[in-house]
Amino acid sequence: MERTRELQLQTRVDNQGLDADTYTSDPSVASRISLPKLIHYKWWLRVSIYILFLLSGQSAATLLGRLYYDKGGNSKWMATLVQSAGFPVLLPLLFFFSSPAKLTTTCSSSSTQPKVSSLVLLYLFFGLILTGDNMMYSYGLLYLPVSTYSLLCATQLAFNALFSYFLNSQKFTPFILNSLVLLTTSASLLALNADSENTSDVSKSKYVIGFLCTLGASAAYSLYLSLVQLSFQKIIKRETFCSVLDMQIYPSFLATCGCILGLFVSGEWRSLGKEMKEYQEGKVSYVMTLVWTALMWQVCSVGLLGLVFEVSSLFSNVISTLALPVIPILAVIFFHDKMNGVKVMAMILSVWGFLSYIYQHYLDDLKSKAERSNSNENSRSAIEVC
Repeated sequence: MERTRELQLQTRVDNQGLDADTYTSDPSVASRISLPKLIHYKWWLRVSIYILFLLSGQSAATLLGRLYYDKGGNSKWMATLVQSAGFPVLLPLLFFFSSPAKLTTTCSSSSTQPKVSSLVLLYLFFGLILTGDNMMYSYGLLYLPVSTYSLLCATQLAFNALFSYFLNSQKFTPFILNSLVLLTTSASLLALNADSENTSDVSKSKYVIGFLCTLGASAAYSLYLSLVQLSFQKIIKRETFCSVLDMQIYPSFLATCGCILGLFVSGEWRSLGKEMKEYQEGKVSYVMTLVWTALMWQVCSVGLLGLVFEVSSLFSNVISTLALPVIPILAVIFFHDKMNGVKVMAMILSVWGFLSYIYQHYLDDLKSKAERSNSNENSRSAIEVC
């Protein structure tokens, strides 16, 4: 009987993803029913905090990036640099979770460790992708109104679905196809809306460059996420919090080095002193704008990492698009962007596409829970037979 009770408890622990050590102190199984509920609530609290970090960090960083340009900033390499240069704020997290007390739970080693040379090449490759991706985002933010830029970034979901289909074996469903059509239509409306934008300081050719760069950046970031997921499956073969931190810190370090190199090779470093002096809000405001932009991108990264660790990288990508209706509204308030009928229609289509996309993952989650429930019932039947 005691053996049966232990097997039942282990089955429940495995299905809920809980720590079995939490249960060993009390021999009574029935009295522990409230503890999983408490842990479940704590999990939702953590996920909610990570979502808040992701949305607030992404929105604030985007608006600060536009503020840098509007107040006199003009260095594309500096705007690119701050998107990755704040990675040292994540180092305390890495040291904390790499401590001996945490290694067994968050950084548990795998029996098949990847080669150091493989990891170096992997981080270098991802660092190059991030450098190019951040540079394209910088051009997009320079030449486009914030509202248009944010709406175009929603195409990231469409690219993510395509790359996930080819690289991660994700199936196309009617809801996914509906999302692709809606997001593509939204981007097409924004392209047709180019002539009505408030671009008195930006030529039409530069607007097209910003438009294409933002689309390219969305595609590159979606490819990056799909390749990261594939790397965890094929090369790293473990998805602990430490490995997720490594995947953020080391490519960001290499991307930062690439941006610093680009800053000096392009010669933009020579104009930084003049840029600081002529910044409309003053030198202190210039420095603080860059510092807070870097910090907000890292707040966004912490939220992204937390959701990757607690749920999945795909879920974190979907949640990041929740800022879609927030940023254009804030852009109208702070930067006086035009919100005409075409943009409103594009926003409605983008939100509709997002809801269609996330509803499909809700159905997938229900299916997954049903399969786990059936597996749990089969396990219980086997235990009762024993």
